[in-house]
Amino acid sequence: MTRIIYVAFDQLNVERGAMKTADKSTDHIVLVESQRMVTGRKWHKQRLQFLISCARHFAEELRADGWTVSYIQSPTTIDGLTQVKTSNPGAEIICATPNSYRMRAALADFGVTFVENDFFLTSESLFTSWAEKQKTFTMENFYRAQRRRLGILMDGAEPVGGAWNFDADNRQPPPKVHDWGEPLYFEFDDIDQQVLGELDSQAWGNIADKIWGTSRTEALAQMDHFFANHFAEFGPYEDAMPNSSWSGHHSLLSPYLNNGLLTAAEVVKAALARFAQGDIPISSCEGFIRQIIGWREYINGMYWYLGEDYRDNNHLEAGRTLLPLFHDPSATKMRCVSSVVTDVQERGWTHHIPRLMVLSNLALLTGVNPQEFLDWMREVFIDAADWVMVPNVIGMATHADDGVLMTKPYAAGGAYISKMGQFCKGCAFDPKKRSGDDACPFTTLYWDFLDRHAEEFATNHRMFQQMGGLRRLSDLPEVKTRAAQVLDGLDSGLI
Repeated sequence: MTRIIYVAFDQLNVERGAMKTADKSTDHIVLVESQRMVTGRKWHKQRLQFLISCARHFAEELRADGWTVSYIQSPTTIDGLTQVKTSNPGAEIICATPNSYRMRAALADFGVTFVENDFFLTSESLFTSWAEKQKTFTMENFYRAQRRRLGILMDGAEPVGGAWNFDADNRQPPPKVHDWGEPLYFEFDDIDQQVLGELDSQAWGNIADKIWGTSRTEALAQMDHFFANHFAEFGPYEDAMPNSSWSGHHSLLSPYLNNGLLTAAEVVKAALARFAQGDIPISSCEGFIRQIIGWREYINGMYWYLGEDYRDNNHLEAGRTLLPLFHDPSATKMRCVSSVVTDVQERGWTHHIPRLMVLSNLALLTGVNPQEFLDWMREVFIDAADWVMVPNVIGMATHADDGVLMTKPYAAGGAYISKMGQFCKGCAFDPKKRSGDDACPFTTLYWDFLDRHAEEFATNHRMFQQMGGLRRLSDLPEVKTRAAQVLDGLDSGLI
């Protein structure tokens, strides 16, 4: 009997999930482009174009390879599946276990049969068995267990290079003069152009060049480009925020990993093969591998382990409405923030340090409601997914979970941004000043944040040094006065 193999837009791979169980001679492959997905939020245009065009390319490639494929446009995913089930009465619907709580519940209620989701290297049950043994959910412990379990960068029982990580070598600021190379660009084809013509005018952001490949072939080209041109210098400069390059030496592979065009296993295999050639520093290889088998797997595991209600946490009782500058980079004089938001507006992407130490840091210091900030992050980043953003925003970015994921808040003043970025020269604000009209808002708000939550952080051993610095401030009243002015100015788009 014909089965209906439902392929979600984040499971576009013939060798993973439900597709690996499919029979070309009998099974019917179905993809559903839901209008709820397209118009339900003010999505970034880059994100919509990427997700839809990738799915349409995937469907066309399956047809060309002899599969029976239906690509259905409908109000909702369930409406689309109802349509195809009506045409195939009695057919079982199969799909890989969905990557979000909402879709998992919706498809289960509809009677879909799930097969194991193998788009990650760590199953939910395996992660749970690790998490249940932990006193604290330290990512480094998980990462080391991953290295041992998978036998990656191991020399017997010891890590290759004599250390588990090389963070100390991977925190270099951007040099004044450096060749960052060029990112890989692609050409819009007919499918891309069709999708561009259909995009909702309410979507946010711009699309000028084709930055993001939309097929398996283009995803592989991006992977090859990274390993050939950027892998060697990825490690030292992975935290750097240069003015002269939006991509730096980053791989730009997260969108393809998150929609299935690339798998973690093949990316790791390619990284190890390139490292074996002998000209890639261990710091770059290990730093990259850690992002794939450590952080990415850890975040996905924690999303499921912490439960569906985790996203509602707001331990610091942050209630400020999302700042205007997150939608309009001209709504602030802060050069670092306007530059990063402009990058997001133009490409739907910026790397992890601008996300954490500029955008998220500002949301944390100003007390933006974590759920509002989560919604924005979900909508504007091309590689956003529920499993990615919920733990990152609630746990790491806004410290809304009372330290369940991270034991201290990722709060910083202007000094960190000045060191790791190239924004401060020419800015209206001085990162060294915490009070006065030209004081850097990050520096002012950092101390104000510590003071507002002094009782909360008093017993946090990882905040001992910071709280000691707060107690030694001689100008705290002036800082508080300036902080109130900054908050009013950010709310109104005048700072």
